[in-house]
This record gives sequence, structure tokens and C-alpha cells, in this order.
Amino acid sequence: MDPKTDDDVLDAVGPRLRALRRDRGITLADLAATTGVSESTLSRLESGQRRPSLELLLPLARIYGVPLDDLVGAPRTGDPRIHLKPIRRYGMIFVPLSRRPGGVHAFKMIIPARPEPLEPTPQTHEGFEWLYVLNGHLRLVIGERDLTLPPGEAAEFDTSLPHWLGSADGGVVELLILFGLQGLRAHVRTDPHRPSQAEPQ
Repeated sequence: MDPKTDDDVLDAVGPRLRALRRDRGITLADLAATTGVSESTLSRLESGQRRPSLELLLPLARIYGVPLDDLVGAPRTGDPRIHLKPIRRYGMIFVPLSRRPGGVHAFKMIIPARPEPLEPTPQTHEGFEWLYVLNGHLRLVIGERDLTLPPGEAAEFDTSLPHWLGSADGGVVELLILFGLQGLRAHVRTDPHRPSQAEPQ
């Protein structure tokens, strides 16, 4: 197979950008309002009539919550890690970080930026969830509680309670999530010098 030329790589950027935008349910008008790039420029970029530049791709990579390499289809050479396929649900991106059957499952969750924050639509399901905010400001609604979590803050809750996660200010939010079955709880050791109850005193 012949290696791709620079023109081939650049020609593939537009369709990739269009697919990312449609996967996230974002209109060109919404994207223009969020990035400051005109709607006509974004349209020409997606159709291949405008050549991609670093100035245009950087804000789009931030909005979509993907590495710049993913926008241009750069190969991950020399990287020994396993790259798991992202899952797109409810307008959000879930990257599975574990493959262990049963027990606790780990995900990285990305909430894409939007011109206006969404209104909460709480849902319930069986399980227990722990989360840690990496970037952005997370709005977490649990029952009657409405919380805003900045980077570095964590929360845990029973998912049988009505709950909803979204962006507090419309910006991108990245967080780590651990999800377990009902009855599972995290075992946290806050003091490495303090023995647990299972250890002899």
C-alpha cells in the first residue's frame, strides 16, 4: 500500500471534522459561536474548500475534546499503549480504561463544549459511581442537590438516585469515572501509616 501524501492527509480532515461535529449533535452555528470562527469558514473547512491550519484546528480540538493528532489522522508510532475505542452516548464521549468483567469499571468521560449549558435531565439506574474532575467545571445534580465541581474535586453517589452530569459553564469537562454494581463501595486509605481494621493493631 502506498503511503499517504500530504494532500491525502489534508483532504481527509474535512470529513473527519464533519463526522465529529455530527456525532456530538453540534450545528455549524453553535460551533461558530463557541470557537469564534465564522460559520462559512467552518463549512468550507468541512467540505474541503478551505485548507486546515493550526489556527483553525486548535480550537476545534479543544471543543471536541480530542488530541490534535486525531483530527489529522496522524499514526501513533512508537506508542505501546492499547488505544481503546471511545463510546459516544447522550452527546458525551466515554473512553473505557478497563476491560475487567464485573466489578468496578473505569472510564474517562468528556463533555463537549456548547454555546449554552444544557438543562438537567436526571436519570436513574442501578449502581454506584465515583468521579474526579480533571478539567473544566462539572455541574452535578443528585436529587435536590445542584453542585458545581472544579478541577481536583471528587464525588460519589448512588446512581439509583436521580442524577445528571453536564458542563456548568458550557465549556469542555473531562473527568474520570469509576462505576460499580449496587453494594460496591470504594476502600480509601487516607493515611498510609494507619493500619486498616483488617490489620493487627
